[in-house]
Amino acid sequence: MTYLMSLFLFGLVLGLVAVASNPAPYFGALGLVLAAGAGCGVLVGYGGGFLSLVLFLIYLGGMLVVFAYSAALAAEPFPESWGDGSVAAYAGGYLGVVGLMGGWFMGGCWGVSWVAVDEFKEFSMLRGDSSGVALMYSSGGGVLVICAGVLLLTLFVVLELTRGLSRGALRAV
Repeated sequence: MTYLMSLFLFGLVLGLVAVASNPAPYFGALGLVLAAGAGCGVLVGYGGGFLSLVLFLIYLGGMLVVFAYSAALAAEPFPESWGDGSVAAYAGGYLGVVGLMGGWFMGGCWGVSWVAVDEFKEFSMLRGDSSGVALMYSSGGGVLVICAGVLLLTLFVVLELTRGLSRGALRAV
């Protein structure tokens, strides 16, 4: 189980570096899929199966539609890929910073594990992740509305950045 969780965490970091280092939205969307899948795998490994499924469906259903639309607006004939020099330099720099920070903060905590959500499932009548989702909707309604507003703002920012001078849906005719 430790090897599988390490693989998921490595995939999460690799997906985030792929998103951060690549200027082309085509490859950025692929990095987002990798990061979302690996992050949901980490959640499943620690007992949050329902939350992981909801996160994966909402994230891939909502945000990748935005990236597909922005990729269609920013259609480059020859996008930069991960093999280009500048993108590989950025990716190497990001992986170097992640390695240094991981070595700095890791110290000697090998073998320390997080407690899973359903650690004492024999004594519980409800699953921990579904109770957490209910608590998020009841007590965290304000934060949920703020997050929805931030996602809407992100949509407008992405569409404005990819619009360009003469392209886009709102151009002067």
